[in-house]
Amino acid sequence: MKLKTKLTLGVGLLFLLIVLLSVIGSVYINKLKSDTEKILTANYNSLEFSKNMLLALDNISTDSAVAIADFRKNNKLQEKNLTEFGEKEATQNLNLHFNSYLKAPDIHKEKLIREDLAKIMSLNMKGIERKSDIAIITAENATFWIVSLGTVCFLIAFILLFNLPQTIAEPINQLTFSIKQIADKNYNERVHFKGSEEFSSLADSFNTMAEKLQEYESSTLSKQLMDKKRIETLVNNMHDAVIGLDEHHFIYMINDEALKITNLHKEDIIGKTAHEVAINNDLMRELLKNIDHPVKDPIKIVRDNKENYFEQDIIPINIVKTGEKEKKYIGKVILLRNITPFKELDFAKTNFIATISHELKTPISAIKMGVQLLGNQKFGELNEQQQELLKSINEDGQRLLDITGELLNLSQVESGNIRLTVEKCSPKEIVQTAVKNVEKLAEQKNISISTEYLLEDNDAVTADFDKTVWVMNNFLTNAVKHSFQDENIKIVVEKLDSFIQFSIIDTGSGIDEKYHRQIFDRYFQVPGEHQNGTGLGLAISKNFIEKQHGEIGVKSSLNNGSTFYFRLPVS
Repeated sequence: MKLKTKLTLGVGLLFLLIVLLSVIGSVYINKLKSDTEKILTANYNSLEFSKNMLLALDNISTDSAVAIADFRKNNKLQEKNLTEFGEKEATQNLNLHFNSYLKAPDIHKEKLIREDLAKIMSLNMKGIERKSDIAIITAENATFWIVSLGTVCFLIAFILLFNLPQTIAEPINQLTFSIKQIADKNYNERVHFKGSEEFSSLADSFNTMAEKLQEYESSTLSKQLMDKKRIETLVNNMHDAVIGLDEHHFIYMINDEALKITNLHKEDIIGKTAHEVAINNDLMRELLKNIDHPVKDPIKIVRDNKENYFEQDIIPINIVKTGEKEKKYIGKVILLRNITPFKELDFAKTNFIATISHELKTPISAIKMGVQLLGNQKFGELNEQQQELLKSINEDGQRLLDITGELLNLSQVESGNIRLTVEKCSPKEIVQTAVKNVEKLAEQKNISISTEYLLEDNDAVTADFDKTVWVMNNFLTNAVKHSFQDENIKIVVEKLDSFIQFSIIDTGSGIDEKYHRQIFDRYFQVPGEHQNGTGLGLAISKNFIEKQHGEIGVKSSLNNGSTFYFRLPVS
């Protein structure tokens, strides 16, 4: 707890108790005053009136007129001061007896008057005794509370008197001793205060200062320079380009590889901001453009009449200073990783795939043509085994033809040479063409294909008709393969804002959600499924749709079928 809080609580509580003590004292004093006034006003006055009436009764025989007037005067005052139980009846009896006495005076009637006055006086004397007892109880309660609160105030003041000076003085003495130790260059000295948060915070600040002084004392400039030289040598011999920027984008480091690809001189850029250098340097300008959001695509740089490819990586630098806990940003490093050899291998692979696929397509087509001629039985009748063999050869040939077609499409995608003929197309024609291509495949499993169009007849999309039909055909083929016998595949075409969405819905086994992100990756196939494909169809479909400024996706879960969809812009 903070020392300020402790003082506030202690002194505040003492203040409240003193205020409470004053309030209780005032309340009880006023109550005693009220009780006293009630005795004087109610009972003492009635006694005085009764005494005066007795005196007047004694004087009636000598001075009747004055005595009667005096008796009546005190009697009226008594009638207005009826405070005790039974006093009203006694006063009424007094009036009756006195009036009877005035009409025919005798000793018996006088005796009754004196008895009434005695009763009134007795009632008021008992009232005085009762009210005195109440006043005594009030005084005792007042004494109890005043003494109790006074004792508590004394104890709190006693505790503050003995604890507060020690609580403040001890940490100050300890801190004074530790400062003297630091002044004598004993930087191992540390302080540890227990108790209030203010002194704990003071101890942390002092210890941080001592740690930094110890760090500076133990480090030497020559050692730092040697470490700096080692790091510079290591960075300069890297095959990757490295550029270091501080938190204000000043260039404080650049290695030889970075100088080569930027055609800059070290002495011309060290100490300058990256934005100053970027004014006359295209590469630096390109790097700064993507400094907050590095691009995934490699950067192409022409050097020595040769294309070089680099992957850009931005590495932020954060440190925790001595004695501190939070990280502080002090700059970043731009790393250009040279991937030219890998790109060359990738280009060679793509060219190889394209060449082989193109060369294989012609003989495979010839094989299929020969199989079809044999199937027509123009060269003689075939027995049942020969027909089965031809059917198997035809299916394998078609599969090889499909694979070579996918590989050719993949080579276009990888080389970036996808040739698109974008035009206004009818969504219905796209669907009808694709359905026609898979009718025979669907018939083999007795699968029906239904279509639903949720758009106007004149709605059209901006797309490459053949490429879009290829994607739709790929989705339908996969749906047929993964659907059970006698099932139904549904095609839904609907307009969503500025897009037209094509959805292919099957009732197959579905795809686990954990594979949704990988389903459109090249060569990926869902584990555990018996497939004879290449794993390229969905990857190529994704590239075809995205090149047409569209979107592609899947919605599926295990045992609930799948919905593959793509969207194309409305024409």
